[in-house]
Amino acid sequence: MTIDNLTGYKPTWCPGCGNWGIYTALKNALTKLKLSADKILVSFGIGCSGNMNDFLNAYAIHALHGRSIPMAIGMKIARPDMTVIAVVGDGDCYGEGGNHLLHALRGNHDLTVIVHNNSVYGLTTGQTAPTARQGYRSKSTPLGIIERPLNPLSLALTQGVSFLAQASAGNVVNATEIITQAIKHQGLSLVNFLQPCVTFNKVYTYDYFKQHTYLLERDYNYRDYNLALQKAEEYSQEKFALGVIYQEKRPTYTDYLNKLTQTKKALDYHLLLQEFS
Repeated sequence: MTIDNLTGYKPTWCPGCGNWGIYTALKNALTKLKLSADKILVSFGIGCSGNMNDFLNAYAIHALHGRSIPMAIGMKIARPDMTVIAVVGDGDCYGEGGNHLLHALRGNHDLTVIVHNNSVYGLTTGQTAPTARQGYRSKSTPLGIIERPLNPLSLALTQGVSFLAQASAGNVVNATEIITQAIKHQGLSLVNFLQPCVTFNKVYTYDYFKQHTYLLERDYNYRDYNLALQKAEEYSQEKFALGVIYQEKRPTYTDYLNKLTQTKKALDYHLLLQEFS
């Protein structure tokens, strides 16, 4: 299988948009894993990232704003044999869909969640997203945002993520490897992509991320939870580690679900009637 088999219509993103790098890294990873389009289910959120629905050749759905993850969960429960991916934006996943993310982390659903984090709502012309720095000015916050920015890494860690990584849209080679590992992981994989919005965000540029990112060392222990928390906290200090920050192996939601459905009591309609009669 080649990348061409995964390509739909030609993308319409702004020239230089970070979405191009994420799109390329995702297709590279799927090709590397030899996953054909008929073995992939993708749930897209609303926003510029969600427009990838037209550009990636796979079985997919364009969910409502903030609802991509529950759609992906339904896909995985219905078809546990398929590779399920949620492609979302930071406003879509950390804003409107934040509650769904929290509960997906609790359940350790076997999904790969790829978050395009550019700190703005790009499709609706640059309003402030939850990850924008305090004081950031936009159309929706002309005097500057009041709230502190959300730290998606520490949030995910403290709520039970079993695979956490961070990648840069400007480093496709590194991002390809990260997405590959994320898809191979059994459990919920969250990849936070640092993505420039060249049209509406003049703060988080490619030059900014070059200055503020670094690759995790080869001997970095991604199974050390406390060390991962330290790396996650660097996000709030505008220092961004690239690579797999944390990974642990534990049963997935569908693993537990299979155990439940294998018991006669759970399957026997008449036994249930007796219990509740």
